[in-house]
Amino acid sequence: MTSLSLVADVGGTNTRVALARGKDLLTDSIVKHRNADHDGLPQLLSAYLEGQGNPVCKRAAVAIAGPVKDGAGRLTNLNWDIDKDRLARVAGADRGAVMNDLQAQGHALGHIDPNNLVTLKQGADENPNAAMLVIGVGTGFNCAPVFQTAKGRFVPPSEAGHLTFAARGADQWDLSQFLEARLGHVGVEDVLSGRGMERCYAWASDRAGDGKTATTAEVFAQADAGDPAALRAIGAFVTALGNVTGDLALTLLPFGGIYLIGGMSRAVAPWFDRCGFDAAMTDKGRFGEFLNAFSVRLVEDDYAALSGCAHFLARTDNQ
Repeated sequence: MTSLSLVADVGGTNTRVALARGKDLLTDSIVKHRNADHDGLPQLLSAYLEGQGNPVCKRAAVAIAGPVKDGAGRLTNLNWDIDKDRLARVAGADRGAVMNDLQAQGHALGHIDPNNLVTLKQGADENPNAAMLVIGVGTGFNCAPVFQTAKGRFVPPSEAGHLTFAARGADQWDLSQFLEARLGHVGVEDVLSGRGMERCYAWASDRAGDGKTATTAEVFAQADAGDPAALRAIGAFVTALGNVTGDLALTLLPFGGIYLIGGMSRAVAPWFDRCGFDAAMTDKGRFGEFLNAFSVRLVEDDYAALSGCAHFLARTDNQ
């Protein structure tokens, strides 16, 4: 029988942990932990394993919301760090692996139930064997290219959320200037994230002469009620996401498809048609039509990163 692996998806607020057998995620083993209840990731993982009866795990992999280099990483929005050797010791495993959360999502592509994928834009020239692109919009923003090579799948890490936000059009420029006065450097994540939506609302409300603030949940509730500032905020967010998606698509040429993940991606996807996501994505001058080649899909699988960790471990075992 194939041995067990420990896999975890570590976010800024919560961590999902599970066991896997080969490529198969054992869904009944998935437990969601509040990070605030633990002093660090090793303690959290130890508590999980104890709750599972301390199973023997031959391998372990974690996906973290933060930069990773040489098998070690630190969460961007939480003072936690982990490296592959410490992870292996905590899990009692022969081998540990630490990757960025978007990398894990990239390893999950092709293994996600079609029922958990929503096609937002059907590409005119889709090639399932070509490069793919995962874009994550949630607590923060990041992306990961996914390449198929002769030696298997290669998913390099990135920190794309900290690229300088490139404004396009009068509203986007005005928004960037509003944020620059408050933040200094304006990165993509400063606009395209949960906090970014709140900033978009603060800008829209300021320009309306109200100067109000709202949480992300309140912005969507007010937009549903027809509030002009909330509608303008969501429109600015969707336009920015379309612009950035188009830029990344031109950079990486993901003919295998673009996959949006994260809570904010899900929240704004129903507004894409109304707020002009496609028009913003293809607003690239003479290369606008070229961008119609790429499919855009929404991933609705909460456990994709866990599955990606399992597939990564199973693949590297066979190399």
